[in-house]
Amino acid sequence: MRNSENTAEAIHTLPDCLSVSREGPVTLLRLSRPAKRNALDRDMIAGLEAFFRSPPDGTRAVVLHGEGSNFSAGLDLSNVAEISVAEGISDSRAWHRAFEQIEYGQVPVVAVMHGAVIGGGLELAAAAHIRVAERSAYYALPEGKHGIFVGGGGSVRIPRLIGTARTMDMMLTGRTYGAEEGAAIGLSQYVVDEGQGLAQGCDGFMLPETQP
Repeated sequence: MRNSENTAEAIHTLPDCLSVSREGPVTLLRLSRPAKRNALDRDMIAGLEAFFRSPPDGTRAVVLHGEGSNFSAGLDLSNVAEISVAEGISDSRAWHRAFEQIEYGQVPVVAVMHGAVIGGGLELAAAAHIRVAERSAYYALPEGKHGIFVGGGGSVRIPRLIGTARTMDMMLTGRTYGAEEGAAIGLSQYVVDEGQGLAQGCDGFMLPETQP
């Protein structure tokens, strides 16, 4: 770690809905709204963008995971109640900025998924570079029944993983995939037993002993 004060400051500025811990060179970033099934609100999206724009010093990889029984149940629908079109566009742009920082950022990112990985939660996971699913994980894109569209780049990233036809099927029919089915079609690279996702995520990197 180059500067522990900088790392502490970066962690301190995160909103309460995100928390950080360390396993050597691997930084664990936890979605911490378990009572809301880790639904993504504006504070969490802003915190994700800030974190991945400038990860804590010494971070060589990030493991993204969720507190409680779910990875993320997607968009916090209270954020879209009675908002204007302009506000909706602004929110969508914020999601794009945050997820682009994950996909094109400074370090590799592993999403460790369990429970609900749906809607915006699946869009978030799709921005990671490696996805590890515990056996409780399940995937869906339920936006259609709420009269909204995937707004965080998932219409591009998810088809890259599973193909356009399967993505359209999920969006139009509400089809849900379990962990094993999801791995078979490309939503994750690994399926592990319940409670083993973080171990797989943290130990799976072949990191050099020193940075180049």
